[in-house]
Parts: sequence; C-alpha cells; structure tokens
Amino acid sequence: MTTTITGRTVLIVGASSGIGAAVARRLAPAGNRLVLTARRAPELAAVAQEVRAAGSACLDIAADALDPEAAAGVVATAVAEFGSVDIALLNAGQGPDMAMDRVSTADVSRIMALNYDVVVNYLVPLIRQLGEQPDGGLIAHTNSLAGLMGIPRQGPYSAAKAAVRTLIDAARVELAPRGIRFTSIHPGFVGTERVDADGLPKPFQVSQERAAQYVVRALEREPAQACFPWQTTALVRTLRALPAPVSDRVLRLLAAR
Repeated sequence: MTTTITGRTVLIVGASSGIGAAVARRLAPAGNRLVLTARRAPELAAVAQEVRAAGSACLDIAADALDPEAAAGVVATAVAEFGSVDIALLNAGQGPDMAMDRVSTADVSRIMALNYDVVVNYLVPLIRQLGEQPDGGLIAHTNSLAGLMGIPRQGPYSAAKAAVRTLIDAARVELAPRGIRFTSIHPGFVGTERVDADGLPKPFQVSQERAAQYVVRALEREPAQACFPWQTTALVRTLRALPAPVSDRVLRLLAAR
C-alpha cells in the first residue's frame, strides 16, 4: 500500500515496537525523513535500520518520554538534523488490566503519567516549533476508543486518554489560525505483544499492520478524530447513546468474558 506522505519529516514517539514501528515501516519506502524515539535503544535501532534499508533517512533517538527535558531535546535534535517537523505521531502509552477495587493511588498516577504526561512533554515543544514554521504542521496522537467512555478494568486508562483528547480538542481550536493541525486517533484492540498478555477480552482485535494502515490514512487525511475498526467504533457509539443502566449492563457482561 503506497502513501501520499512523501518527502516529509515525521517524528514518531514510541517507535521501537507495536503501532509506532509498523507506521515507520509503512512510511519508509516513500522517501521520508523519519525521527524515531523510544526508551529501548536496541529495538529502536533495529527499526531505524529497516527504515534506512527501505529508502528513508532516519534518525533514532533513545529517550524517556516521561522526562520533559528529554522530550524537548528530541524535538530540538530533529529540527537540527532535518530543519523542521512536518508530522508528529505521539504514540506512547500503556493500558494494563486494572480493577478499581484493587488499584492504589500510585497505580492511577502512573497510568496518568504514561498516557497523559508523555503527550504533554512532547506537545509543548512541538507547538512551539510548529508555530515557528511557515506551514505549521500536524500533531497526531494515538488515543483509544477507551478514551471515549469509561471501560471496566480500564478506568484509569480511559480517564487518562479522555484527558488527552480534551486537551488536544482545545489545542485544535486555539491553534488552527497558526496552521497547527491536530488528529486524535482512536484504535480499538490492537494485537501487540503487551496487549496480548494483559488478560482482557478483546472483541474485534486487529493486527499491528492493519492498525498502521488506519493510522497512516489518518495522517494523510488529518481528520479531527479517526476511529477504527468500524465494529468496535460502532459498539462504543451505540453504548454512548444508550441509557446508562443499559450500557452499564452491557459493559459488565463484556468485562466478565
């Protein structure tokens, strides 16, 4: 599958595995300039090698997205190397099985950090950079359909993703006059190594490669919200439209599977 994203500088946060790595591989044959970052240096270097072999320039930077100075440094290094950032995909985050009657306050705070703080740490320096560029740029975030409603056994994760969605919705309106665009991408269940081992039921799960196709399509089209796959999207939209007692019962049944 070809892409219309060619000759662009694309920053991918969380690129050492999963959706981020799959997106990098999909953009690599199109002659782009990719900046890949994640914590795990060996895995990141392996993805970068694939990207270069496929025909794109690639800069791989091992950095912890939880560190705001490290995140700002990644953006600065990308600009120093390639001159600008045309597209940024903020793909870091985790959503483990977490029952509310067994979590600690530290558990909830950590999930918020892993899904909200990591986005903010990149969002702030990216807004500054894109605001200085004549054509602005696109900031996309891999959110989740869980960010559209509270999912049992995913409460802290749902809350963190909802917070990010709200922040980006506000930024989209506020910064549109400066040419900075925002896309929130809401996958359902994606078959990554981490997700496959978490013990949660996963209706309508899609592969990493299929998810990457959806993500690249969203980067091309730049909708405000992009949701996939259609089956899980339809289920979530239906549950949100139902009276709370009915949707609560359905969610309890799904969580118990």
